[in-house]
Amino acid sequence: MKTSTSSSTSTTSASSETSQFSRESAMTEKLSTDKHYYIFLVIYLVLISALGSFVNDMYTPSLPSMCRFFGCSVPLAQMGLTTGMIGLAFGQLVLGPVSDRYGRLPVLFGSLLLFILAAVASLFSTSIHVFNTCRFFQGIGASGGYFLARTIPADIYSGRNLAKLMAVIGGINGIAPASAPVIGGITSDHFGWKGVFILLTVFAVLVLVLGKGMKESLAPEYRANGKWWSAIKGYKTLLLNSNFMVHVSFKGLALGMLFAYISATPFILQKYYGLSQTAYGLVIGFNALFVAAGSMIALKFHPLKKAASIGCLVLLAGVAGEAFALWSIHNIWIFETFAIIMMFGLGLIFSTTNTLAMNEGRSDAGEASSILGIAGYVVGAAVSPLVGIGDILHSTAIAFIVLAVLVSVFAVLSRRIAPDLDE
Repeated sequence: MKTSTSSSTSTTSASSETSQFSRESAMTEKLSTDKHYYIFLVIYLVLISALGSFVNDMYTPSLPSMCRFFGCSVPLAQMGLTTGMIGLAFGQLVLGPVSDRYGRLPVLFGSLLLFILAAVASLFSTSIHVFNTCRFFQGIGASGGYFLARTIPADIYSGRNLAKLMAVIGGINGIAPASAPVIGGITSDHFGWKGVFILLTVFAVLVLVLGKGMKESLAPEYRANGKWWSAIKGYKTLLLNSNFMVHVSFKGLALGMLFAYISATPFILQKYYGLSQTAYGLVIGFNALFVAAGSMIALKFHPLKKAASIGCLVLLAGVAGEAFALWSIHNIWIFETFAIIMMFGLGLIFSTTNTLAMNEGRSDAGEASSILGIAGYVVGAAVSPLVGIGDILHSTAIAFIVLAVLVSVFAVLSRRIAPDLDE
C-alpha cells in the first residue's frame, strides 16, 4: 500500500512538472516569435509595478505639510503609509487566488479601477482619518499590478530566464522610486498634496488604457478549479515550504528596512536638515538609483543567491554607519553616504530573493507572489509609525539596527539552501 501511494504521488508530481514545463515552453515560444510584444510586456510590467511604488513614494514629500494641513501629529500622518501598506498586503492576499482562478487580466483591470476611485475620494478628505481610510483602498487597488508584475513573469519563465526578466523589470523599475519623490516633491511645492493624488489618478488611468494591449498569461486550462477561495489552499502548501519561506522572510525584512527609511527621511531631511520638498525628492530619487543598480548587478553573480549574501554584508555596513550618524553626528553628507550604501545592498537582496522565492513557488504563482508582497508590507506597516515615536533620529537608528539583525539571520538561512539558479 505504501509503495502504491508513493508511486501515485510521484506520478502526480511528474505530471504536474510536465504540465508546468509545457506551459512555460508554449508561452516562451510565443514571446520569442513576437519581439514587439515582449518589449511592450516589459514596459507594461514596469508601469503596473511602479504604481505600487508611486502609491507611497510620490506623496512622502508631502507628509510634513499634511501634518500642518490636517493639524495632526507626525505618527498619525505616517499612518497613511501604514494603511496603504495594509491595503497592499490585504489586496495581494485576496487577489492572488482570484487571479489563479479567473486569470490575470480581470484582476488587473478591476484593481486599477478601485485605485482610481480611492485616489479621487482622497481629494475630498475632511480629516486625516478619512484620508488614511482612502489610503487603505488605494493600497488594495495598487496591489493588483504590484503582485502581477511578479506573477506574470513566473507564468512564462523559470530559472535564470525568470531571473533575467525580473532583473530587467526591477532595474528599469528603479526609475519609479527614483522619480516618484522628485515628481511628488515638485508637485507638492506647486500644487499641494492634492496635486500628487490628481497626478496618481491620471497615471492609473493611463495604465488602465494601455492594458488593452496585454495578453492573458494564464490560459483557462492552467487555472485553479472550483470556487476562487478554494485556491487559498495553495497558501498552506507554500507556508509549509521552508525554502520558500526563508526567501520570503529575507525579502520581507529587507523591504521593511526600505519602508522604515521612506517613512523617516521626509522628516529627517526636511525638518532637521532644512531641505525643501523638491530637494528632498531629488535626494531620495538619486538614492533609489542605487537600488536599481544593485538589482541589475545581482545577475552577475553565480550562483545567483550569492548576490543576496553580499547584499546583506553591504547593508550591514550601511546600517552601522547610518545608525551612528543618526545618533551622534547629525551631518547630512554622512547621512547620505551611508544611505546610498544601504540602498545598493537592498537592491542586491531584492532582485535575488524575488527570483528565488518565485522560482520556488511558481506552481502556485498567484499565491506565491501574494505572500512575497505581503511579507514586506506587514513589516513595513509595523515599522513606519515606530520611526516617528519620540526623537525620530534615535527611533530610526534603532529600527534600522533591529531590522538589519533580522535580515542577517535569514541571509544565513538562505545561504544554507542549495543553489537552484546557478545555470
